[in-house]
Amino acid sequence: MDRRNILRAAAAAPFAAAVSLPDPAQAKAAPKKDTVFALAVLPDTQYLFDADSADPAPLRETFRYLTEEREVVFMTHLGDVTEHGTAAEIELASETFKRIDGKLPYSVLGGNHDVSGDDQRGSTPYLKAFGPSRFKKLRTFLGASPDGYNSAHLLQAGGRKWLILALDWRISDAGIAWAESVLTRNKTVPAIVTTHDLAYSDDAGVASLSANGQRMWDRLIRKHDQVFLTLNGHYWPPGRTVLKNDAGHDVHVHITNYQDRYYGGAAMIRLYNFDLARNTIDVETFSPWFLAKKEADRTPLEAETLELTGPADRFSLEIDFTERFAAFDPPVLPPPRPASAVVSKDTVAYWRFDGALSVADGSVVRDQTGRGNDLTVRRLAGSAPDVLTVSPEHHAGAPAHASLFFDGGKDPNRGAILRTGDKAPINSMKFLGGYTIELFLKLPEPFEGDHSWMGVFNWEGRMRDAGKTNGYDPLEPTCSMSLSGERFLQYVVYPHVEDASPTSWSHALPVGRWMHVAVVNNGRRTLVYIDGSKIARNPSQPSHGIATNGRPFVLGAQSYDLGYGQGFYGYLGDVRITGRALTPQQFLRT
Repeated sequence: MDRRNILRAAAAAPFAAAVSLPDPAQAKAAPKKDTVFALAVLPDTQYLFDADSADPAPLRETFRYLTEEREVVFMTHLGDVTEHGTAAEIELASETFKRIDGKLPYSVLGGNHDVSGDDQRGSTPYLKAFGPSRFKKLRTFLGASPDGYNSAHLLQAGGRKWLILALDWRISDAGIAWAESVLTRNKTVPAIVTTHDLAYSDDAGVASLSANGQRMWDRLIRKHDQVFLTLNGHYWPPGRTVLKNDAGHDVHVHITNYQDRYYGGAAMIRLYNFDLARNTIDVETFSPWFLAKKEADRTPLEAETLELTGPADRFSLEIDFTERFAAFDPPVLPPPRPASAVVSKDTVAYWRFDGALSVADGSVVRDQTGRGNDLTVRRLAGSAPDVLTVSPEHHAGAPAHASLFFDGGKDPNRGAILRTGDKAPINSMKFLGGYTIELFLKLPEPFEGDHSWMGVFNWEGRMRDAGKTNGYDPLEPTCSMSLSGERFLQYVVYPHVEDASPTSWSHALPVGRWMHVAVVNNGRRTLVYIDGSKIARNPSQPSHGIATNGRPFVLGAQSYDLGYGQGFYGYLGDVRITGRALTPQQFLRT
């Protein structure tokens, strides 16, 4: 249904009583820390280092690919480097690994084909080649257990530290005690446990703990909340599962092994592509050796093993990293900022909802600029007191650590508005030199009920009274922001100069997440930003100023024919209006 028709149906009775400006379209985005990185996982390579049938060529190509074609922060080998663990096999493998020494940080652990017994076995060809002496020069090497068969690695990626434990295939009680000490010393660091034998999978790709894995789970993993992912080889087929640790949090358990595939797996790798901004790990599995060959030169078996795309080999994990790590590494939020820190000579009005704030009808929210644009609280007719409450929830970047929760709705209309006084200066400002309207917004999760076209803010008034004829409805306000039934944000303005109604449309807004919304006009046209990103549907038509009618600015409901309905449903944080165009770097969220 069209926005204007819904407005008309839902209208309530009216209440009684010169600077050179930056063009936000040309503004450069603020630099951001890299939130995307990749971890490479290399499972059982034993059939490539098997006595006189050894062929290290696939692994050489995998190492070339990782160091030259992908930005990988770390590689972990899951054990069974060789088939028999002989000095000759180990020496050939060690020589092959030299191709990444000094180029790519990595870890290696002993599998049952490399060593026998537990980690108290003493000296072996494997330990001489892949013990602590090999890794001590790596910037990520944190240390090793006294026996040398277990190691810890600390890497920096995505703006934080990550701990990787590479544990022997039969870790002893002493080894577990050492691993626990590492976790305890680094108790605020998310950890990945790698080992050779921890879980096996059925043909459907559903993993279960092995006997050794159950021991490691009970003795080590489940007790340390920072362990969120385990990786092991040894068994095939690949598989995965999710277990709950003692803190009630998810631990992802993954099996990676391709030795049963053509050419012993051909040094196939699995890449874990972390995207911290998306809260996702995208996993892919492929053979760089086969990939490097021209398509016409690949044999049928090479072509079919080039990439694995089944649900156990190519998938995405959704992990809210901040939430998952909060118990042991709570995020450090910016402290509240005083109003003086975000008010300038160009600030027209700034409202915030912290302090000992009353939201009873008739209470006042002061304009922090001192310009007299105070807001008065008023509930819509028939609305209960709890349709407007103060909440401690807030956007992490908001100056004030508080917000208002509006429990508005329609059929029947309910809600509350915050309205400037009849003589407030902002009521008549035309903003011919440009403007920026900012606010913090969060839609509840779940988003229950029909809230189509609920109002966020308006300049009260009718477009016909401003002398505008080129619009849809003469009774709608001259400036408004609302939300469609599909949760698309809509900004409509009738400019002071043009007889037009340029309209911006956002994408569907997510629920349960704080957002910063900015409407920026540079004196020529208007752009809408969400979280500092310019939306797609910003009209290019000219837009000079706002055709205000001398009537109040209002938060919290939709205005139509001087009445109000379709109360806002959700949270509103700080609201600031500036009498010039701001760049994204100048927004409140930064």
